[in-house]
Amino acid sequence: MKVVIQRSKYSKVEVDGKLVGEIPFGLVILVAFTDNDTIKDIDYIVKKCLNLRIFDDENGVMNKSILDIKGSILSISQFTLYADSKKGNRPSYIKALNGNEAIKLYNDFNNKLKEFVPVATGIFGSDMQVAIQNDGPVTIIIDSHN
Repeated sequence: MKVVIQRSKYSKVEVDGKLVGEIPFGLVILVAFTDNDTIKDIDYIVKKCLNLRIFDDENGVMNKSILDIKGSILSISQFTLYADSKKGNRPSYIKALNGNEAIKLYNDFNNKLKEFVPVATGIFGSDMQVAIQNDGPVTIIIDSHN
């Protein structure tokens, strides 16, 4: 399981010109799954996302988590995180989990996050337009297998 986490001042996602998800501030999490991902991977990534101290404290030091600032999460499925571009110029996505299995894990991931913070999402498998107002910018990449 891979995630790209971005600190955000405001973010939204649209599908077919319609707003389907929006957060005022918090984290945007781009998430992808691969064949051997399990609930253990989800638990690990959820814990990391919720506890990463990447928000400024009163002294301007990144020392607060999404829980501390009472922020929200915009979760976007993005199988392209498993792109393999070693050969040629057209990436291979063979390492990305098939959609039928990935959607189950994606829903489990979002449901676990929702136990702690508000979560907005895009629509799995759709062509989404995501607008992210990066804060910092601060971007963290986590792979549950590393």
